[in-house]
Amino acid sequence: MNWIILITAGLFETAFAFCLGKMKGATGAEFYGWGAGFIVATFLSMFLLAKATQTLPISTAYPVWTGIGAVGTVLLGIFFFHEPASFSRIFFITLLIVSIVGLKMSEA
Repeated sequence: MNWIILITAGLFETAFAFCLGKMKGATGAEFYGWGAGFIVATFLSMFLLAKATQTLPISTAYPVWTGIGAVGTVLLGIFFFHEPASFSRIFFITLLIVSIVGLKMSEA
């Protein structure tokens, strides 16, 4: 169950980065709407991370959380913000995923 909480926390980290990206081009009420989404997603991400670390080692939970956020944010950037999907970006995101899985597998 704690891994599900941690994965959800990572997805909320991606959500707050997405809201931040949408705020960049927004004005007026839309800006404040995305800002409210950013605040809610940030709170939920941090709260769920804290909940997950009550039973999972912080040395594993934090890198997994940031990794989910990093990978998710890059993918959102490619699909929603038209950022480049170059070979090197895909290679290093794949390397990040492999590193996170390796970290989990090496957990004692």
